[in-house]
Amino acid sequence: MLNGEVMSVIFIVGGARSGKSTFAETKAKEYSEKVLYIATAVITDEAMADRVKRHTAQRPGTWDTLEMYRNFETLVDKAEFTKAEVVLLDCITTLIGNFMVDSKLNFDTCSLEEVDKLENMITEEVFSLIRVCKANNKKLIIVSNETGMGLVPPYFMGNYFRDISGRLNNKIGTAADHMYLIFSGIPIKLKHKGEMIKWPQDS
Repeated sequence: MLNGEVMSVIFIVGGARSGKSTFAETKAKEYSEKVLYIATAVITDEAMADRVKRHTAQRPGTWDTLEMYRNFETLVDKAEFTKAEVVLLDCITTLIGNFMVDSKLNFDTCSLEEVDKLENMITEEVFSLIRVCKANNKKLIIVSNETGMGLVPPYFMGNYFRDISGRLNNKIGTAADHMYLIFSGIPIKLKHKGEMIKWPQDS
């Protein structure tokens, strides 16, 4: 049985290995037993296969899993989505990386217009997931990496990846009803039901 408000967007962001996925899964368990886990990872090597295996092992066996990172409008045709009360997507930055690889762009030589077009496509895809969950009264949990606190990547693709993920995180955070930052395993609530921390105005 779903606990608390029904449709809401919960955004969980943190650094690598910060505990954000574990926290997201804990929140999903609190809300309902009927959870659809959307895995955006594509297995490309043994290391990724092991990572996926570890994540799968820590999730309840009763959860449904779909491996996808695009075409979220088709979820309405899937039984796993229909019966779910909570949808958990993990994670946004992997989704972005998949789109960048799929684009076949040479990020060392491509134009800014091509990168902007790709970013708009990625943003529209993510917000199509938000829309389909709202239209079908599903609680949505979105996980993402905070990529803007480390070193500036020394290559174009890394820079574009960091910038796209930063801007997309910003837009998701604005649209979210609740937002948490996970810092070294500790959750910090940043936003609750549309109320964000008010920063003092410059005098």
